[in-house]
Amino acid sequence: MMSTVFSGIQPSGTLTIGNYIGAMSHHVQFQEEHDCFYCIVDQHAITVPQDRLALRKNIRSLAALYLAAGIDPEKSTLFIQSEVPAHSQMAWMMQCVAYIGELERMTQFKDKSAGKEAVSSGLLTYPPLMSADILLYQTELVPVGEDQKQHLELTRNLAERFNRTYNDILTIPEPEIPDVGARIMSLQDPTKKMSKSDANQKGFISMLDEPATIRKKIKSAVTDSEQEIYYDPENKPGIANLLSIYALSSQQAIEDLVEQYKDSSYGTFKADVAEAVVSMLEPIQTRYYELIDSEELDQILDQGAEHANRTANKTLTKAERAMGLGRKRR
Repeated sequence: MMSTVFSGIQPSGTLTIGNYIGAMSHHVQFQEEHDCFYCIVDQHAITVPQDRLALRKNIRSLAALYLAAGIDPEKSTLFIQSEVPAHSQMAWMMQCVAYIGELERMTQFKDKSAGKEAVSSGLLTYPPLMSADILLYQTELVPVGEDQKQHLELTRNLAERFNRTYNDILTIPEPEIPDVGARIMSLQDPTKKMSKSDANQKGFISMLDEPATIRKKIKSAVTDSEQEIYYDPENKPGIANLLSIYALSSQQAIEDLVEQYKDSSYGTFKADVAEAVVSMLEPIQTRYYELIDSEELDQILDQGAEHANRTANKTLTKAERAMGLGRKRR
C-alpha cells in the first residue's frame, strides 16, 4: 500500500558512504512504492552559525547528490525547505502547541547546549520546525535513525495534542527504522559511526572523494594484528566494518566474501574493498558533475518547490482555520 514518506537532510558538508548506504539508498527504494517528499532542510542548518556562500553551495550539492544517487523527480518531490514558506509558518503554530519542558528534555538540545554561554533559541525550538516539516505533508512514514527517534516521538505528541485541542486534521506519522546492518563505522575508529564531521579526514569516505583518495583511506583503515578475515564486530571491528562496506558496495553476502578471502592477506582484501567502493560511486559522481551547475537541477528544484508548496499549503490552511487565524475564507 502506498504511503506518504517525508525525509529531511541537513546541507552540512558532503555526505559519506555511510549516509548513502544507511539512508540515501533506502530513499531510492522507497520512491518505487510510496509518495516521497525529500527535503533539504536549510532552515535547520542555521541553528548554528553558517557561512552563507558555503551553505548555498552545500544546498545545491546535496540536491545534485540526491538525484545522482537515484532519486527520480518524476516519482519523488525534491525541494529546499526555505523555498516553501509554510514550513516556518506551521513551525510557529507547532511552537505554540509545544511546552518548554518537553523541548528542554530533547537529548540533542542538552548535548549541543551543554557548557555554552550563548545558545541560539533556534536550537531549542528546532523540534517544532521538524514536526512542521513532517506534518505539512500528512506524512505516514518517516525514515529515522536512532538519534532522531525522540524528535519523531515529539512530533507524534504535538500532532495528537493539536488534533485533540483544535480539530482532527493532522496525520500521526510512524517511524520507519532501517536495518541496523547498514551502520557503517569510522575507518580510523571502527567503534564509532562514520561521520562527515569527523576531524580525522581518514575516518570517512565522502561520496565525492576521488578514486585515489578512496584507495588511500581504505588502505590505511585500522584493522588488527591477525591476518584472518572473518566477521566479528566485537573482536574484529575494523575487518567487520570493511566486510560490511564491501558487501553493501558490491551487493554480495558477507558469508560469501568471508569464504572468498579466507586465504587472502589484509592488503589484497583492502585493495578489493576499495575497488568495490570506487565502482559503486563512479556512476553517482559522473551524474553529480553533470548536474551541479546545470539548468536541469534548477528546473527540478523549481518543480519540487511548486509541488511541495501546493501540498503544504492545503494542510497549513486547514491548521490555520482550526486555530482561528486570519479571516474566515469561504
